[in-house]
Amino acid sequence: MEKTSFTMDDGSEAVFYVLEQTKLQGDNYILVTDVPEGDGEALILKEISSEKKETVYEPVADEKLLSALAPVFEGLLEDIKLI
Repeated sequence: MEKTSFTMDDGSEAVFYVLEQTKLQGDNYILVTDVPEGDGEALILKEISSEKKETVYEPVADEKLLSALAPVFEGLLEDIKLI
């Protein structure tokens, strides 16, 4: 599992573990969690821009989009249940 740091809007840094990534309708998404193992908080993030050294992600908040993405990630990671 890949560990990565994200710089938040307020300049603080948060560490997440990338569980999986996928593409849906031409957009890239990643599923991240705050703990390497066990029951942690999970977020689905959408890539909104990508430059040479920096990729920008934002949390997916749209319920309809989350409902479409959850089964995709569940299929990729058979041992988890989202939503």
